[in-house]
This record gives sequence, structure tokens and C-alpha cells, in this order.
Amino acid sequence: MILSRKNHITLMSLILIVTAFISKLGFGNTEIFLWALVIASVIGVAPISIQAYQALRVKVVSIDVLVTIAVVGAFLIRNFEESAIVTFLFLFGAYLEQRTLNKTRSAIKELTEMAPESALKQMDNGEFEMVEVDEVDVGDILLVKTGAKVPVDGTVVTGEGHINEASITGESLPVTKKKDSKVFAGTILENGTLQIIADRVGEDTTFGKIIELVEEAQDSKSEAERFIDRFSKYYTPAVLVLSFIVWLVSRDIELAITILVLGCPGALVIGVPVSNVAGIGNGAKHGVLLKGSEVIRDFSRVDTIVFDKTGTLTIGNPKVVDHIIYSGSSDEVLSYLSSVEKESDHPLANAVVEYIGDTKTHLIEKTDVIKGGGIVAKIGGHRMVVGNVALMERENVTLNKKVREDISKMQSAGNSLVLASMDGELKVLMGIRDPIRPGVKKDLQKLKKLGVKNLVVLSGDNQETVDLVAKEIGLTEAHGHMLPNDKQDYIKELQAKGQIVAFVGDGVNDSPSLALAQIGIAMGSGTDVAIETSDVVLMNSDFGRLPHALGLAKATVNNMHQNILIAIGAVLILLVSVFFSEWMNMAIGMLVHEASILVVILNGMRLLGYKLR
Repeated sequence: MILSRKNHITLMSLILIVTAFISKLGFGNTEIFLWALVIASVIGVAPISIQAYQALRVKVVSIDVLVTIAVVGAFLIRNFEESAIVTFLFLFGAYLEQRTLNKTRSAIKELTEMAPESALKQMDNGEFEMVEVDEVDVGDILLVKTGAKVPVDGTVVTGEGHINEASITGESLPVTKKKDSKVFAGTILENGTLQIIADRVGEDTTFGKIIELVEEAQDSKSEAERFIDRFSKYYTPAVLVLSFIVWLVSRDIELAITILVLGCPGALVIGVPVSNVAGIGNGAKHGVLLKGSEVIRDFSRVDTIVFDKTGTLTIGNPKVVDHIIYSGSSDEVLSYLSSVEKESDHPLANAVVEYIGDTKTHLIEKTDVIKGGGIVAKIGGHRMVVGNVALMERENVTLNKKVREDISKMQSAGNSLVLASMDGELKVLMGIRDPIRPGVKKDLQKLKKLGVKNLVVLSGDNQETVDLVAKEIGLTEAHGHMLPNDKQDYIKELQAKGQIVAFVGDGVNDSPSLALAQIGIAMGSGTDVAIETSDVVLMNSDFGRLPHALGLAKATVNNMHQNILIAIGAVLILLVSVFFSEWMNMAIGMLVHEASILVVILNGMRLLGYKLR
């Protein structure tokens, strides 16, 4: 009960401490001052002492043990001010640590809710009936209609269509599926009708594996120990032993308690959280969400960053990047092309319409959608053919040597092509691709200056396209045709070589890699599950914030180390002065003790103004 209300206790302690000092400094009321600090100390030490007891039960002498003893000692020498402040700072530091961690279960829930729940299954009489997806077995024939989720991993038996595989491969362009093509559970059939035979069902599907991989990878992360706890294994017993030895030798209980109180790591307790909170605050101000101190520490040590391509290195929205008008009035040809493409909701058609912009719209007299090819339309007394090279050849549209050279050039640049002919004559050639994010190359150079040795792209896209992207922006390695489990296996290989890996992605398919890598970095406009699975979020998908995030993590860790040295140095000076100086007393010790806390707070606050040089 007490531990579950730690946050409420922390707030109550703060209110009581503020009340105490207002009473004394503002109204000269020492009685309220005294009792407020006593109550703050008692309620504050309760959860700490419980944690100390739990630690001792498993034979661990934690900082909770030292804080508990120090508070009791402060009570014995009636230093209620110190006991109240120490307990509050300790509880507040723990609150700041926990507030941004342990959000993994909601990510699993999001994934589960996205899984297909039903399927149209072919029954013994040949008819298709809607059944629960759990009732589908390997070998069953299923019908998938336009707009429906593919319920299982399978193979197309009959039909043609375009499937959005973003949930699996992360790619923005729909993939054409026909007989013998493989399909994945959780993907969406954007147009067409397919009959598929179930190859893998339930947890064995690629989508099911994504859920399983996320859960396993996140569980493996939860075992990391905080630095301060590892340090306390040595520091806490040392102070306890020193205090006990002093009491044995001197039989001076007040001196022994003084050593405990002065040795209580007030600055150490607050030094690490204040550095991390200031770092997190700076990140938030600059559009970077850093999920806790453990994340910051791991992020600062990253030497390899692995990127998803679509939506990460690229914008994630296909756009026309090049076009050639071969004959006729440019305005007239583009207005006819826009009118035809408005009849389709295909991403390439949307890119063409967006590129052409506002233009005259012509009445479409007749349209014929050619699956896997494009559209044949009658418009303004003309026969317009809009689609790929195969459709042009089928419609006997002449593609001369110059045109074929242009086609080859655009394809070699990684473009998808849209051609448009009017009355059998080619009018327009357009190259469409997912553009590289502006400034990515410069941002990657900044990452290298910050100590990142390897920059790798993993993508479900074809190898040629991925190689072109890698060459354009200066990546170390590029790997295409990668499914989620392939990406995860690759990250495991890097980790087995001793590399500290960060993975940057934005889709559901990236969730296992985001969770498995030491640091998962999500683009802020990506899926909710990717954001919740990750350790770092770049808000508004601003890739340019990544170098700032890494630089900030390194600066925060350095600041944390400085605060630890300041805190330990102050304690050592106080303890040595107790034995070897005549001027040191409790009052001076308390002043130095509180001054060290102020110093580490001010040092941590410097991070609020951090900017990457």
C-alpha cells in the first residue's frame, strides 16, 4: 500500500517542507517548522525503509539502507531538516526515473488489436463463409476482398490485386499480387480480389512473429541495473562500516551519527536524476523524447545506427521527382493526365495529381482499369492510356530509342514510372519515388563526428533502390529485401560482435528491431506501437533532431559523471574534515552538504541550454 503511493508521499513531503520553511522564515513559527519537518521525515522514510528491508532480505545493501539509517540518525540528533530534505530528494529522484520507463505492455496491446480477427473461408460446399481467424487451418482456401486485411500468411491461388504491405515491410508503395505470389497476415488488399491458400496461421504468421519478437526483446531489456545501484554496493557498506568503527573506537554516538548523516549521499541521490531531467527537458524543448536515464546512458555509447528506409531516411510519401513532355501543349497534356489519374486512388496516381496541382478538369467518358498496368480512358474525344511500360507496349504505343533511354535513366535512379499516351502517341513520362529527407546527408555526417562508426540501412525494398539511397547519402552498408525477422537477426549479429546498436524506424514492422536494439528510435509521425516500443522519439518525424539527441545524451552522461564526482568529493571532504580538522562541526557540515546539493543541481541545469555545435 505504501509503496504504491510513493508519488503521493513525495508530493506531501514537498508540501510539508515548503510549509515548514514558510512558517519559520515568514512568520517565525518554529513549532510548525519543527512538526512539519518531523511529519515529512516520517512519511518520507516509510517507503524507503520498506525498500531497504526488501533489499536486505535478498542480501543487498542498497542506498535505501543507508538513507534509512541516516534519517534515523538525524532523528536521534534532532536534525529534522536534513532528514526531511534527504527523504524528499531520494523519493523525487526515484519518481523521475520511473516516470518515463516501463511502457512496454501497451505496445503489445496495440499490436494485438491490429491483428486480423476474421476470414472468408471456403466451406465444403464451395461457398465462402465468415469465420473467426482461429478457425482457419493450414491448407484452407480464403477469399480476400478489396479493403480487407489478409488473415494469414499464404499463397495466391487466383486473382490479382495490389496489397499495402507497410505493416510488414514498411514500404509505402502497394505490391502487385497475382497467382503464386506470397501474402502476409495483417497486410491490406487495396484493390482487386484474391483467393489464397493458408501457409501459416495464428502465431506462426509473420505478423504473429512481430508480436512475439517485440515481447521477447522488451523483456530482455528490463534487466538492466541503474548505475547508482551498482555504485551503492560499495559505497553504502563502506559508510556503515566507517560509522560503526568510529563508534567502537570513540564510543561517541553523536560522532558516529554525524558521520552517517554527512556520509548520506544527498548530492549523489539528486545529482544523477537532475542531470537526466535537465537532459530530458532540453530534448523535449528541441523535439526529442528521451525515455529515462537508462536510455540516455545507453544512447551515449552507441557506435552503430541502423535505419529503416521508408519514412525514416525518406519522407514516406511517393512524389513525382522528374517528368518529360514529349509532344503537345504541356498544360493540355497534364490537365488530361490529371483528369484520368483522379479516377484512381493508387499512390502513384495520387502523386501525379498532387504534382500537377490545380488544372482544368475534363469529363471522363469511359475508363477501363487494367490490373497491374494502369488505366485506359476516353476523354475529350481522345483515347488516353496511363500506366507502366508493359501497358504502353500492350496498347502498341511507340517507345523510340530516346524514350527508352529516358526510361532506363529514370529506373536506374530508383523511380517508379508513369507513362501517358494520347491517341497512340506517347506524351508524358514521369518518375516517382519516395524522396530522401532534406538534410539527411548532413545529419549523418554530424552523427559520424559524434563517434558513430557504422551507418546501416535495412529495407524491405529491392536491393538496387536501397543501394542508390545509401550511395546518395553516404551510408556504410545497405541491405534490401529485409522482413522484420531478417532485420532482427541482423541486429543480433551486430550485437554479438560487441557493437552498441541503435535502430531508427517508424512502422509496426520496425517494432521488434526497435525493442531489440540497445536503443530504439522512432519517428514521431510513425505508428503508436513503434513510438511506445522505442526508447527515443523524434517528434514530427524531424530526422534533423537525431544528431542533437545523440549529442545531448553524451552531454547528459558527462554531466552525470561530474555530479557524481562532486557529490563523492563533498562527502569525502566532510568525512576527512570530521577527523582531521578542528573547525568542522555539524553546522558547517550541513552547510557544505546542502551547498554540494545546490552545486550539482546548478551543474545539471546547464544542460537546459545545451546546443549541438
